[in-house]
Amino acid sequence: MKGSLCHELETGLPAADVWEVYGSLLLGQLVTQLLPDILSKVEVVDGDGGVGTVLLFTFPPGIVGLSCQKEKFIKVDHENFVKEALVVEGGFLDLGFLSYLLRFEIIDADEGSVIRSTVEYEVGDGGADTASLASTGILACVAETITKHIKVQKSTEQTIKEAS
Repeated sequence: MKGSLCHELETGLPAADVWEVYGSLLLGQLVTQLLPDILSKVEVVDGDGGVGTVLLFTFPPGIVGLSCQKEKFIKVDHENFVKEALVVEGGFLDLGFLSYLLRFEIIDADEGSVIRSTVEYEVGDGGADTASLASTGILACVAETITKHIKVQKSTEQTIKEAS
């Protein structure tokens, strides 16, 4: 059985500003700093942030069923602002998913941009209980937190610029 879930957040920020974070390794670094209750550590196992890069995510105690997982970037499109990461070891695979893919799209919108976070998954026959574990909740929290962070950074930069 296959399924997908999607969350969208209007940012009020230019797409290029949001992609600077989502399109690089900075996303993992910021999430560990800003949301340590969600992600305690990100290590680059292989690669430089492009296609083929493998990251090891370590989750804090209390994230039910998850201690760590490896994800591999299978798509990093800097023109269309799309990144896809496939869980290749541990994490959601250990929970019974046959595949678990995360897609981040930064979409130009009238008033800035939209962060579309999508989870696509596959479970075996009779895996309805496993499928119920799929969620965009953490991705939604990340999108909101990163958006706030970028806005604070831009505001601070503007204040410094005006003071000069």
